[in-house]
Amino acid sequence: MDRNMEHIFDKLVVTEVCDVHTVHNPTKKSSAITNRKSYGISFCREGKIIYTHNGKDVVEDSKHAVILPQGQSYTLFCEEGGAFPVIEFFCDRELCNTIVSIPIENVAGLISDYETMLSLCLVDENRLRVISLFYGILHSISISSDGLVLRHAMKCIEENFTDPALNNSILASKCRISEVYFRRLFFERYKTTPKQYIIDMRISRAKQLLSEGNMKISAIAEMCGFSSSYHFCRTFKRHVGVTPTEYMMNSRVYRI
Repeated sequence: MDRNMEHIFDKLVVTEVCDVHTVHNPTKKSSAITNRKSYGISFCREGKIIYTHNGKDVVEDSKHAVILPQGQSYTLFCEEGGAFPVIEFFCDRELCNTIVSIPIENVAGLISDYETMLSLCLVDENRLRVISLFYGILHSISISSDGLVLRHAMKCIEENFTDPALNNSILASKCRISEVYFRRLFFERYKTTPKQYIIDMRISRAKQLLSEGNMKISAIAEMCGFSSSYHFCRTFKRHVGVTPTEYMMNSRVYRI
């Protein structure tokens, strides 16, 4: 996927999954789509389709899914016949105005989720479950090859960000890559260092606890992975602009 499109699904709100179906295309079949009514995500069980939009060709095969843009017109040519699951949806903003190719690492997992969606769509009461499952699919296909390399490190961070011993060496070993390569990949994807990413998570967690207002500063510092209250207070003030005590007084939640 193009680096500029890597975060295409960030903060996306899906308002409706309007159809879930499989298109069976024979080899050498050509089609033309005019003013597509909704966005679509398509991937294939087997086969190969070449889409043409504004003079640019985009391939859909077992290694590439595509996002099909709402309101656009394009042609497609089925180079190899096969079955192509499609999820049609609406969202709260313009997602893209061209066909976007997305590398796929685990098409079997996508097909499994798609089959579940297909069954759930038979009952209207399952609307929220369908959308929830669709968000999971979007998350899966939005992970680039770099993201796949980093996934074990991210899981480790999510589960252990409050551990003061967590460091780049541990995270790089989770990915089975060198520490230098890990830091480079991480910065390219998240635009920050692993250390700063972890500090940001600790600060966010500290804000939650401070807003609840029922714990001592020293306890919050320890729970959030800071080596001392002094270190916590200095770091918090540098990032937030106020001390933890000031933040607690101004942000305490009294209402449900």
